[in-house]
Amino acid sequence: MSPGNTSLRFKNLRTFLEFLEKRGELVRVGEPVDAFLEISEITDRTTKGGGPALLFENVRGAKMPLAINVYGSEQRMAWALGAEHIDEVVERIEKLTHMAPPNSFQEKLRMLPRLKEIAGMLPKRVKQGACQDAVIEPPSLGHLPILTCWPQDGGPFITLGAVITRHPDNGTRNVGLYRMQKYDDVTTGMHWQVHKVGAQHYRAARELGETMDVAVVIGGPPCLPYAATAPLPEDLDEMVFAGFLQGSGIEMVRGRTVDLEVPAEADIVIEGYVKPGDMRPEGPFGDHTGYY
Repeated sequence: MSPGNTSLRFKNLRTFLEFLEKRGELVRVGEPVDAFLEISEITDRTTKGGGPALLFENVRGAKMPLAINVYGSEQRMAWALGAEHIDEVVERIEKLTHMAPPNSFQEKLRMLPRLKEIAGMLPKRVKQGACQDAVIEPPSLGHLPILTCWPQDGGPFITLGAVITRHPDNGTRNVGLYRMQKYDDVTTGMHWQVHKVGAQHYRAARELGETMDVAVVIGGPPCLPYAATAPLPEDLDEMVFAGFLQGSGIEMVRGRTVDLEVPAEADIVIEGYVKPGDMRPEGPFGDHTGYY
C-alpha cells in the first residue's frame, strides 16, 4: 500500500495553486470582477470542455482572491490526491479496503510495516497553525468573496467548505461538505440533509438542548474536499482518510473559539455554532443537477 507520490503532497491550497501554475494549469485574472453572477458566468464559459483553474485576484468588495475550477479535470484531481493518475488512487484505496485480519502470528508480523505506515497517516495534534496567523475581529464574512452563482439563487452560498462537528455523546468527529447560505455578515444557514452525519450530530445536540460547535474549513490540504464527500463508514474519521490520501497525517490545531480541531494549514476557518431549534428558510439554490 504505497503512501503515494511524496512530491505531490500539498499542505494547503496555496501550495497546490502554485504547483498548478507551474504546470500551466492555472490562469490568473487581474481585472475587477463581481462575486454576484459575474465570476460564475466567466467560469461557466471557461470550463466548458475542461478549462484551467482560475484565480480571480481582484474581487469587488472582498479582501481575498478566489480560486475556482481547481479540481475541474481528471489530472488536477489526481494531483490533489497525491498521484499522477486516478487509477493509482483507486489501487491504493482497494488495497486498504481489502486488508483482511491476520489469522496467525506470522501474518501479524508481515502486517507490522503496513500498520506502521497507516499509523503515520493519523491526524497529528500541534499547538500552533498557520490557519490562525490572521484573525478577523470582530468576526465577519464580509471580506470573503462568496459567490452568488445563478440568477434565482436566494443569496451567496459557500459550497466547498468542509464542515467539522462532533457527536455530543461519544465525541466522534464528522467532516462533511454541506452548503451554507450567507444571510448576513455573521450568519449562515447549514444545509444538513436528514441522512447526513452532521444532521445526526445536530439532532443529538438538540435532544440535549445544547448549542453545537461548528468549524468550516475552506482550502487546506487539497485532498480534504474528496475525503469530506467520500462514502465512508460512519465510524471512519474523514481526517484519517485525508491523511491516507495525502500519505501523511493531517496536522490539527485546536480552534480559537470552538471545542474542535481544524487542519493547521487551512487557508480559511470559520468558527461558529448552531443553536437547537434555530431554523429558517434557505434557497432557492441552483444545484449541480440542473434544478433550483
